[in-house]
Amino acid sequence: MPLYRVYGPSASIGHSHLGVRRDKFLEVPQIVWGLNNQKIAFARACLTARMLNRTLLMPTLSASLFYKEIDRLDPIAFDKIFKFDTFNSLCNGFIQLGHFSALSNLTAPFELRKGSGRKWSVERDLEQLEQFIKDPLDKFEVIRVVGKNPFLWHDHWPVKDYAKVFECLVVVDEIADETTKVVSKIRERGSSLILKSDGAIQTNTPFVAVHMRIEKDWMIHCKKLEQRSKITQICSSKVEIINRVAHINGLRKPVVVYLAVADSLLEDSSLLSGWNEGFYPFEKKKLGVWEIYNKYPYLIQSAIDYEVCMRADVFVGNSFSTFSSLIVLQRTQKIMGMGSTSSGMNLKWASYAYNILGEYEGPRRWITNMLDLSLNAISYGSNNISC
Repeated sequence: MPLYRVYGPSASIGHSHLGVRRDKFLEVPQIVWGLNNQKIAFARACLTARMLNRTLLMPTLSASLFYKEIDRLDPIAFDKIFKFDTFNSLCNGFIQLGHFSALSNLTAPFELRKGSGRKWSVERDLEQLEQFIKDPLDKFEVIRVVGKNPFLWHDHWPVKDYAKVFECLVVVDEIADETTKVVSKIRERGSSLILKSDGAIQTNTPFVAVHMRIEKDWMIHCKKLEQRSKITQICSSKVEIINRVAHINGLRKPVVVYLAVADSLLEDSSLLSGWNEGFYPFEKKKLGVWEIYNKYPYLIQSAIDYEVCMRADVFVGNSFSTFSSLIVLQRTQKIMGMGSTSSGMNLKWASYAYNILGEYEGPRRWITNMLDLSLNAISYGSNNISC
């Protein structure tokens, strides 16, 4: 059984009362894969640096969607996506990011070679990290992690620690501004539809965001996952998603539905057809915002979609999707920040998993279990979602 060891704020190994050391650093390889896998990998790098009581040198992310082609990595600096100073301010005393210009370079970095993939066990990973807390290895100014995608696999920290890191990730103003344009367009369409329906004028019309995972890469992955795990509630067809969204209890119609999809991987041209009366689906092109997305690489497109889904009144996603899972985690934080542990019957900030049947033939209500000691369910998905 995997070993998960919790390092809290007052109990972190190597953590002094003075906060994170700023004269010792951790350097990590370029972070790859989709936006939210990159966010999880970044958080694990942060928490590894915290365990070693070191400042994490600002990592490089990947602008393109990575599969197996090395030439598609397209590096992009962390501070082109997220605010560097804001991260350090919000995570002050918990995690610290540093610039390479802060290095004295008096000694060569010591290389920490981590095992690759699932063959490298959680226990071995933790045992190795604990060796780097002590001298003589701790004396090195820089510990450089090397290996293939070393922060995409292993997890030693509770959900609340990851949630803290994610809270500190604030997108740069350019991405926030583009998100506002998209959300304004969605609400504008909603106001127009309601005005035509009952003559009422609304300035902040609610909308539903659906992370509609029916792209070709996902359908291949989810079918293989169902076979391996012997779980049937992972894949969802377009028809199933539409039917379950239509049965969300208490959802007032007419309503605008924004469909967040990876357009370049989508093969279904009938995405907008088949919706029930009172539901008005829009994707980027029909909404008239494709030009906003099209000028950016994949990573920024995904970041805008993530922020749009975060601002939706109701979010519906797939519980085996990292994108959906991290959105629900942050929406759960918002609900808890309002003094509640449940979204109850109020649809504001409500989240659902369309791949799991819930009440009234609709999707299952979804709230992240913030007391979980592992991010495993959010990293790899689960149909055991908390409500």
